Amino acid sequence: MKEELTRLIHQALDALVAQGILPDDLAPQIQIDHTRDNSHGDLASNIALSLAKSAKRNPRELATLISDALPANSLVSRTEIAGPGFINFFLSDDSNQAVIRTILEQGTSFGTCDEGHGRKVQVEFVSANPTGPLHVGHGRGAAVGDSICRLLAATGWDVSSEFYYNDAGVQIRNLALSVQARCAGVAPNDPQWPQDGYRGEYIAEVAQAFLLAASIDVQGQHVIGSADRNNLDDIQAFAVAYLRREQDLDLKAFAVHFDVYFLESSLYDSGAVERTVERLIETGHCYERDDALWLRTTDFGDDKDRVMRKRDGGYTYFLPDVAYHLNKWQRGFGRVINEQGADHHSTVTRVRAGLQALDQGIPQGWPDYVLHQMVTVMREGEEVKLSKRAGSYVTLRDLVEEVGRDATRYFLVARAPNSQLTFDIDLALSQSNDNPVYYIQYAHARTCSVMRKLVEQGWEWQMENALQHLGQLQEEHEKNLLRRLDRYPEVLATAALNNEPHTVATYLRELAGEFHAWYNGHKMLVEDRNLRDARVALSQATGQVIANGLGLLGVSAPEVM
Repeated sequence: MKEELTRLIHQALDALVAQGILPDDLAPQIQIDHTRDNSHGDLASNIALSLAKSAKRNPRELATLISDALPANSLVSRTEIAGPGFINFFLSDDSNQAVIRTILEQGTSFGTCDEGHGRKVQVEFVSANPTGPLHVGHGRGAAVGDSICRLLAATGWDVSSEFYYNDAGVQIRNLALSVQARCAGVAPNDPQWPQDGYRGEYIAEVAQAFLLAASIDVQGQHVIGSADRNNLDDIQAFAVAYLRREQDLDLKAFAVHFDVYFLESSLYDSGAVERTVERLIETGHCYERDDALWLRTTDFGDDKDRVMRKRDGGYTYFLPDVAYHLNKWQRGFGRVINEQGADHHSTVTRVRAGLQALDQGIPQGWPDYVLHQMVTVMREGEEVKLSKRAGSYVTLRDLVEEVGRDATRYFLVARAPNSQLTFDIDLALSQSNDNPVYYIQYAHARTCSVMRKLVEQGWEWQMENALQHLGQLQEEHEKNLLRRLDRYPEVLATAALNNEPHTVATYLRELAGEFHAWYNGHKMLVEDRNLRDARVALSQATGQVIANGLGLLGVSAPEVM
């Protein structure tokens, strides 16, 4: 609808220019927004305010001229000039009701568009170190990242999802030492336990599997435990493979998959890290100080320069990050989105600075980042802090097993990532209107029950007859529902553009509210066939949009609850 109104406004402006009323050098940037109050119309534009100066006209006068010049059409019943010069559009019943036909015809594709034009975009998310089970923070990253992928695919992008394993460095060695200690019968409370060892019960599980010479298959890799408790390299390779498999199983249960799994170790094995160092030295942005190699990241907006290579010859985390993102660029991803925890905030500037220092034509501000805040898990008003298996944090598996995948995914994605999130287990389990995911899914189930009740009554629903009698949808609840349905494509497009899947969650709750109000206030299956068919059509259209939206969040749309 916004596109059609934009076209009409352009035609009105062209007519005014042709008549000599307006100058021909106008550069209109037409913005159309939904009104907050239906009494002020359905949509509004500030075009007269934005053009008033260049047109040398009073904004209200210009708004009147534009309104009067609008071509005759069946979409707009009337316009009003409001405030300093806003044009308010009151849509006709036909235009509001047309959304039902569109939804029923397009089905699962309703709301999608081709904004991406098939351009490549990579989304990296989760990227947990293979040192333990996924925690709730990883779960939030998985829910947000996967929903971003779904949104981008729905708006025409060629999406590649990627999981980056930090399978090199100090933490991985600490993992190996922890498993080795368990193999030797050393417990976390013993004096011999490694200083920075991992203490969760899962370490004992890994050790036992290693000693039993278990085999692990993960992403095309086959690893067999050698049972040699003295071979730390064997232990490390087995432990990493074991925990990668565990994380994969967690994510599959969470309905999250990845197109690419990338190993940090491959950057070293392929020489990519060394080549990145050489390139940074060539561009002249490096210097040595205190027996370390530094990158002058302050040249590119960082608050201080960064060490790349330490005195002992080892590399800081910063350098492989730069090498990894150079690899992304070389793979042809003009757009890259990293969904990570808020603890990565400090890395954003230095990674971007390192990429600029490479002088490879990488745009400033590349890649994009979506950083999520911490998750606090509550039960009966008390914070849940520990998982016996993990030892120090609540795992994603804990939540999924307790409240189910749908509730977990919805709750983790329903708030803006940059806000703190409290996950209330009791609320997630409740079958009440206070539980947003239950409230939305119940609305969908209700739309399905309408069709079942129709059959039970011995009636048939005919879509063509319904579409011919949509004019009978005159109740205020029906009009509110129609307006809400019409907004869905815009919500989807904006959410994809801004990497904000939580706005889809908010929209679905509002849509469910409109539907429940209508369902509770009016009889659906009335004796009047034409009115009955029209109302069933509205119910079916609502169910379709709810299912489409939930699908973007990775949440199911049950037919019965």
